[in-house]
Amino acid sequence: VDYQVGEDLVLVIYVPRATREVRPVYINDNLMGGTFKRNWEGDYHCTPREVKAMLRDQAEESPDMKVLEDQEMEDLDYDSIKIYRSTYNAYHPSGAWQKLSDDEFLVKLGAASKKTRDGKIHPTAAGLLMFGQEYLIMTEFPEYFLDFREKLDPNIRWTDRVQTQSGDFSGNVYDFYRIVYRKLVTDFKVPFQLKDGVRVEETPKHKAVREALANALVNTDYFQSWSVVIEHYPDKIVMANPGTIIPGKEQMLRGGISQPRNKVLFKMFNMIGVGEHAGSGVPDIFDVWETEGLLEPTIEEQFGAKVPDRTILTLPLTSKEQVSPLFEKGAKKGAKTGAKKSEEVAERVEKVYAAICNNPYVKNSELEVLVGASKRQIENAVKSLRDDGRIHREDNNRKGKWIINQE
Repeated sequence: VDYQVGEDLVLVIYVPRATREVRPVYINDNLMGGTFKRNWEGDYHCTPREVKAMLRDQAEESPDMKVLEDQEMEDLDYDSIKIYRSTYNAYHPSGAWQKLSDDEFLVKLGAASKKTRDGKIHPTAAGLLMFGQEYLIMTEFPEYFLDFREKLDPNIRWTDRVQTQSGDFSGNVYDFYRIVYRKLVTDFKVPFQLKDGVRVEETPKHKAVREALANALVNTDYFQSWSVVIEHYPDKIVMANPGTIIPGKEQMLRGGISQPRNKVLFKMFNMIGVGEHAGSGVPDIFDVWETEGLLEPTIEEQFGAKVPDRTILTLPLTSKEQVSPLFEKGAKKGAKTGAKKSEEVAERVEKVYAAICNNPYVKNSELEVLVGASKRQIENAVKSLRDDGRIHREDNNRKGKWIINQE
């Protein structure tokens, strides 16, 4: 695609992110030595660890679907299963699965399977992760480790900690999720509100944190040599999980496509009302934070030869109003930053205008790629152009086009 920016002609070549089915992409018929990845600064050779991670993500059957015939049903923690079933029953008050035995229920859930050589029921990898004992989980996933660190006092290394090797609880994914979620939302205010005569005990902010936590656990690559780390600071919550984003960061922010790394774990959370099949979980989290007047969350992917693959979601707990006085204290610095920001916004608007002039049928999603901006930045730029009277929409639908208003 080419378009005019001032007196310059800009040629844009869009190379789409390879889908999970075709990764890794390599050269010279050399899988381990010819696979490269781009990290925005250039291309670098992927390590064997990264190649193996891409091969795991490539399969239609996610790693957690594997039936573990060396594990017995007795290896699962039935106290965890009991609590899960109680939550499931509350979410499905007339569900047909309520009358099933525990083992039959786990088969329906995907936590166990009857399709085994000895004809007995054995746990799946998802069942072991979700409901197993930590020491048994590590026999299948040697790098398994989940860690929650509360850092509310800067003078103390951490004010609270929950980690799966402590021996204080089962150490499985479900119990870690339950314990950590309660700690993360302890200080969240709940206004008095009734629904069908019953008080509502949580807000959209509670749900957003729950979705974010489950999302980190569901999309973890449990074979990576890096742990899940959830950190709670006075001003933010940071969730880091091994593994990059399968559909890509841009698609994750747009929503609409759900590609969990562990499909059965995703199903298990979804069955108790956690997780979005429509792929709208992350956009919804951003919307909640915007509605709450909090600073915008950030998502970062880390990867490279020296850095383990991982995804980091940061949820600020500081409102936009709280930040305002900080800018007043640094007036000079703030003025420079604001001026630079204004220049960036103006430049972005001109790039969007040039792209629309070149292709009146261009979509916002395409503008994001052409301009290199987020969904919200593109929407603001388009709004600015419409408010200035430079463009208008012929039809407000997908088949419509932009009309350039002649001066």
